[in-house]
Amino acid sequence: MTPRRTAALLITAAVLANVAFTGLGAVFDYPDVLKQPAGDVLASFRDSQGAVTAWFLALALSAALLAPIAVGVGRLSTARPMRWAVPIGMAAAAVQVVGLLRWPLLVPGWATTAAGADPVAAADARSSFGTANRVLGNVIGETGGYLLTAAWTLFVLAALGTAFAGRWFVALGSVSAALVAAGVLSPLDLPLVDTANFVGYVLWSAWLLAFAAVLILRHRRRTTVPVPPAAAAAATVGS
Repeated sequence: MTPRRTAALLITAAVLANVAFTGLGAVFDYPDVLKQPAGDVLASFRDSQGAVTAWFLALALSAALLAPIAVGVGRLSTARPMRWAVPIGMAAAAVQVVGLLRWPLLVPGWATTAAGADPVAAADARSSFGTANRVLGNVIGETGGYLLTAAWTLFVLAALGTAFAGRWFVALGSVSAALVAAGVLSPLDLPLVDTANFVGYVLWSAWLLAFAAVLILRHRRRTTVPVPPAAAAAATVGS
């Protein structure tokens, strides 16, 4: 995991997440569709099952990339906060992947059963879907993802400090982390919480892209630093 590869993963994760989220909004009205009754959500899923499944897989992949990103970023500092950041980042990736994969792995079967002729089986499918949304979606994927993603960001910032890229980098990361963490209040239906969480992820994506840009620039500076004449002569003699 070189800095260049870490930068590439940061860019891929940010772009893929936003493209997938936009795609889900277009074909599935996600996440607003989740406010509808379970039967209506399953019917909407079944209507565009192929596209919805593909976009959720893309979103899960973007979340999974946080694991190798955490490893790569972890090599930028030996400070104690970074030692915490690596496992926290990997955990953030894991809980989000678990929450998102319910859509391509579990929901297709429930959607088919809910549309069937057996009313008892259909009711069980809707109930199972609701339970999965609460446990895998709200508790594990969302709440766990919000807290762990925010924690990873803050630990990384604590380890790197302003010396890495300046105060703007720390400010952008800190604000985005706080707004992402605000998503844990979403079940309380408080005003502006969902908006704050959405803005937080937009800012966090911008922070990831800025992170990648800083890594690329730092790499280029290291590779273009001129070799002092004395060092070059010594290297020639030694060869």
